[in-house]
Amino acid sequence: MTTTLACRIKLPKGFRQSDVLAFHRRDNERIAERVNGRGLQKGLAWNGCPAQLSLRFSAGSVAVDLAIDGRAGADTNASMKKMARRMLGLTQRVEAFEKAYHAHPQIGFLVERNAGLRVPLAPTPFEALAWAITGQQISVSAAVSVRRKLIRAVGLQHSSGLWCFPEAGQIVDMTEAELRSLGFSKSKALTLLALSRLIEDGALPLERWLDAPQENEIREQLLSIRGIGPWTVSYALLRGFGCLDGSLHGDVAVRRNLQVLLSRKSKVGEAEAQAWLAEFSPWRALVAAHLWAMQKKESY
Repeated sequence: MTTTLACRIKLPKGFRQSDVLAFHRRDNERIAERVNGRGLQKGLAWNGCPAQLSLRFSAGSVAVDLAIDGRAGADTNASMKKMARRMLGLTQRVEAFEKAYHAHPQIGFLVERNAGLRVPLAPTPFEALAWAITGQQISVSAAVSVRRKLIRAVGLQHSSGLWCFPEAGQIVDMTEAELRSLGFSKSKALTLLALSRLIEDGALPLERWLDAPQENEIREQLLSIRGIGPWTVSYALLRGFGCLDGSLHGDVAVRRNLQVLLSRKSKVGEAEAQAWLAEFSPWRALVAAHLWAMQKKESY
């Protein structure tokens, strides 16, 4: 049986849907995400069942549909709407940031040029964490390839044909050897398995954290997992929870674009980038997103 739920969400004036679509367009084989000019269809696991999330943009709003190959659980409609709002960045107080920094001598022109910039999120913190682990110290294209192999290996496919990004419970029974055969290094395989087990055991309450993210608690617990460092935590806080104060000074693109912003001939090191970003707390990750946006005209 297929259960279909739907809602419509009002969007703020000038909403940048192109940023959302660009974030989900990374895999050119489109096995788990299909993007066109007006919307997105994404495969995901919903309470262990394959599901397709659809976002269709129109003037001033977005129509949200969730088609589940199975029964919907309690409060699924409310949970779907909350997830969609997070994914679209609608929980982020970007207006307050823009008001505070529109005249800043270094980033003011970025704030003006990128007015309304929000950070698109993954549907779940686990997906954001898994992507951050996968992408450690390799190129985006290589990380996309490994992610694609993982999705296919788990084998959760929606009736629409989309493959679905797995939940922690669908990773926990995999072996290190299986993950390494997909392209994960030994350390990444062990980290992903440890993360999945902690989530399944309830030691990492990602769902509880979603309602009211406690950044210090999340950071402390994630950093206790071998193979997860400060960059991975800050990225996961941003892309998984919408927390905007993680310091992404370890991000290569952030440092490269900061070098351009500061008109520097020499590269900007991590320590210098960390010190520069510190001025913008509690908006450091949002400033990093504005630096990412320097790479492309409209999106990052």
